[in-house]
Amino acid sequence: MITLQHRTIAHFDLDCFFVSVECLHDNSLKGKPLLVGGKSDRAVVAACSYEARRFGIHSAMPMKTALRLCPHAIVRSGDMEQYSYFSRMVTDTIAEKAPLYEKASIDEFYLDISGMDKFFGSLKWTSELRSLIMKRTKLPISFGLASNKMVSKVATDEAKPNGQLEIPFGFEKSFLAPMPIDKIPMVGKETAAQLRRRGVETVKTLSEIPIGLLEAWMGKNGITLWNKANGIDDSPVVPYYEQKSISTENTFHADTIDVQFMQRELVRMTEKIGFELRQQEKLTGCVTVKIRYSDFETVTKQISIPYTACDHVLLSHVKALFEKLYDRRLLVRLIGVRFSHLVQGNYQINLFDDTQEMIALYQAIDSIKDQFGAEFLMRGCNVKNGETSEKQILPFLKESGGTMRKRYHGR
Repeated sequence: MITLQHRTIAHFDLDCFFVSVECLHDNSLKGKPLLVGGKSDRAVVAACSYEARRFGIHSAMPMKTALRLCPHAIVRSGDMEQYSYFSRMVTDTIAEKAPLYEKASIDEFYLDISGMDKFFGSLKWTSELRSLIMKRTKLPISFGLASNKMVSKVATDEAKPNGQLEIPFGFEKSFLAPMPIDKIPMVGKETAAQLRRRGVETVKTLSEIPIGLLEAWMGKNGITLWNKANGIDDSPVVPYYEQKSISTENTFHADTIDVQFMQRELVRMTEKIGFELRQQEKLTGCVTVKIRYSDFETVTKQISIPYTACDHVLLSHVKALFEKLYDRRLLVRLIGVRFSHLVQGNYQINLFDDTQEMIALYQAIDSIKDQFGAEFLMRGCNVKNGETSEKQILPFLKESGGTMRKRYHGR
């Protein structure tokens, strides 16, 4: 019987994924400082090559800053459709071979291959899968093999670029020990600075701090941090096929053929579950629209899309599906929207041609919805005849002392 501590977990990560796809289409880009993102000064870097990183460039950096650091960098606007295509190709290849896998993001996968060493040899099997992925996609991919997800992820980072690394069971702690503390997943700049102020520079030092003291410093996160520093991580590989969709639907009080009303409802529902996507830090790769007519006949139509969580992108697909699906001769009883094929990811990676202001706008909208509820902000098309609802704005007016009343009604 295989116990939890004797698991065998492989972590696969496509190296500089967006950059690698761009280089696949244009060989002349290989070995050069390449930035993927919007081309305007106000855009941000979605991804950058290793050559660009040597100049101090990193993802999410303003493009203007990146080009100041490396004026001769090459900029590509990005093609989410192509990135989604290759992500799905890798997913399909892993699905063919792996007994249990989790798609952690558009370019990152965890595989639980516990017990397979009895039949194939875990390292040999994983190496052959990596070779198959590279043969099919022509893209570089690295993997780490260890007894848990956290150590395998760190091993992958150490194996890059385009390499592989196995950490045998029992060597997790010694593998992590000499590394700087920010090599541990979950240790960001603030946590690292807090630990360094206390003289903690390496994972070894962190692992030797009494767990109670770390808990006193950082609360429950201190316990998690101690476990990671000691190479302990019991988190399971979540089967990809069990990833749930996000959906919503509305049964009308009276059957209708009012197209404008139904379109307003589609906008409202899309914004609602688009917000849920971003809250969960997920992207969707498939949009479905559902219509139920008054005779209870139910029809659906779906489309695979480049991974996104941006309302303005999702709305265009939802509206297009509705136009193709709706029979204007029949009364409608219910409409619904579903997002599926979900993967972990930040919605900002889809904003290749958008400015920092667009990203800031999404962040501001989501921040307000977090505070006052998802129904507080809506697109203008959902406010019938220019009317505003006191019920919708009252909580915010109370919170802000009424200071927003004039601005709200004046828009």
